[in-house]
Amino acid sequence: MTTLEEIQHAIAPELRQLNERISQSLSSGNILMNQVVDNYLLTKGKQIRPILVILTARLFGEMNPGVISAAAAVEMLHNASLIHDDVVDDSKLRRGEPTVNSVWDNHIAVLVGDFFVSTALQEAISTGDIRIISSLSRLGRLLALGEIDQIYTARYHKLDEKAYFEIIGRKTASLFISCIEMGAYAVDVDDDRLERMRRFAELLGLCFQIKDDIFDYYEDKAVGKPTGNDLREGKITLPLLHVLLQTDLPDHDAMLELSRKEQLSASEIDILIDYAKKHGGIDYAYQVMADLRRQGAEILAGFPETEIAATFLSIFDYIITRRH
Repeated sequence: MTTLEEIQHAIAPELRQLNERISQSLSSGNILMNQVVDNYLLTKGKQIRPILVILTARLFGEMNPGVISAAAAVEMLHNASLIHDDVVDDSKLRRGEPTVNSVWDNHIAVLVGDFFVSTALQEAISTGDIRIISSLSRLGRLLALGEIDQIYTARYHKLDEKAYFEIIGRKTASLFISCIEMGAYAVDVDDDRLERMRRFAELLGLCFQIKDDIFDYYEDKAVGKPTGNDLREGKITLPLLHVLLQTDLPDHDAMLELSRKEQLSASEIDILIDYAKKHGGIDYAYQVMADLRRQGAEILAGFPETEIAATFLSIFDYIITRRH
């Protein structure tokens, strides 16, 4: 299995161009905006989304300036959503570093997020490809709808695995799908190969969110959020959802009633987390991820055996095994 670090090294020139492009695009005549943006860009994360754009372009064609612009656009829109999410969730840490809203305030954080959105659209427009612009615009809508869906589900205590997958499909998988689309469009590919890779991206995105949800059941300061943060916000994710849907489990009714409380104490959150772990919720989530990977591998098997195709599967493995 190729590691993520090896993948990053293999496309280091493209990633360097990407980060230079992002930095240049976000530069403005406003001193405060530049200060906030420059500080934010010091922690780039793993940049899996733009990596997918670049790898897709390599899978289907040759690198060109449009690929870098498309990758920059999707990375900036993704970061805009993170900045806005931190405001909504009142998060103090992101990737182990203070969030924009915690260093400055919510007002500035919202404006910086908006600045990222508009700059992402400018980058998409610079490609001159309406398909790339359309993909990015559609993505922005889906990200917002996914978050609203999650709030609605939490507020009305809707327990439904299908609804859970629809939510994470919009709020996370849609981003991965857009990366694949934009990488393909940048090298002028829009045929059955893209359709198959769209499905692969959906599987990859679903897997990413499930693993992200699992983190909430364990303490990990590197993630930037405490154990039980989702439950604290009324969000019931796959590990606990699966267990609560098993009506024959001991103490089921009591745990179901507890999960529906408007405000959970720290001890009540611990009770629900322990219940999910004890009755196989975490194991089930890993089983689902393994099945998503199997389906993804089947899709990739339909492409010629190349190093790039194998790299996509390595990203799947990285997502399942990552620790933060």
